[in-house]
Amino acid sequence: MRTAFAVVASFFLSAFAVRAEQPVEPVKVGPFTFTVPDGWKKVAPSSSMRKAQLEIAQGSDKAEVTFFQFGAGQGGSVADNVARWFAQFPGSDAKRKTEDVQAGPTKITFATTEGTFSSGMPGGPSTPMTGYALCGAILASPDGDVYVKMTGPEAVAKSATEAFKKMVSDAAKNSAPRA
Repeated sequence: MRTAFAVVASFFLSAFAVRAEQPVEPVKVGPFTFTVPDGWKKVAPSSSMRKAQLEIAQGSDKAEVTFFQFGAGQGGSVADNVARWFAQFPGSDAKRKTEDVQAGPTKITFATTEGTFSSGMPGGPSTPMTGYALCGAILASPDGDVYVKMTGPEAVAKSATEAFKKMVSDAAKNSAPRA
């Protein structure tokens, strides 16, 4: 015979399991809709400049994925933004990689590096965080490029890079071309 505690515990565990399996609502930024990978969660953006923010947790380690769009002609060039991202990882020159890909109607520039991440707003105070990695993507859009940036502990960011690139590429492929 089951105890009352076992019945209540079973109920809460099954309710949690159902909730955990529900997909997270997609993230829409500009003409792109990003399907959030399993296990990632939406969190409140920590800045009003961010259109959306996700969190990827592995134990107590967490990476964040941020989404930005500033409007046509704003935010600087792709090269400016990649350089800004890389500058947040001083001394990582040998590990910096960029790759341009075409996904459906959209050009994407991916940028990756690893090392010591100087977190914080550009030009403001920063906190050096060793053992971090970056995977960023810039999706070309006539309405203003969309910037998606993942930073976090190297193990978390590297294990999530494939899912990150798939999320970005799928959003680009599925965007409607503009006339």
